[in-house]
Amino acid sequence: MQSPPASPVRMPMLKSILLIAGIALSLPFGLSAQQSQAPKQDQSARETDIEGGTMFATSCGFCHENGGRAAGKGPKLAGTARSDDFIVERIKKGKPGAMPAFGGAFSESQIMAILAYIRSLEE
Repeated sequence: MQSPPASPVRMPMLKSILLIAGIALSLPFGLSAQQSQAPKQDQSARETDIEGGTMFATSCGFCHENGGRAAGKGPKLAGTARSDDFIVERIKKGKPGAMPAFGGAFSESQIMAILAYIRSLEE
């Protein structure tokens, strides 16, 4: 004799139980991946890291003429006496009415590459 077919109520319940069990089993794997931390990266500025010169030319060069070597709408940056911290903050936050903020446009590494480019400029 054959066993009776599963009732219409039991099949959806079985599918739900299997779905919940599958989700529950995958949670520990997802949590451990999220909790792992990325290794600390070297934050020292090197011009060759990301090609700061190209980023400078495409985003900053309109106002800082001759690749930052001459004043334009923005000041000359070659040989600036401003600190690295000042330049990084100015790139990130801009200057109201004078320079847009680029903190949302560039990553920390990209900003460091632009800083390295500025520091490499010769007068």
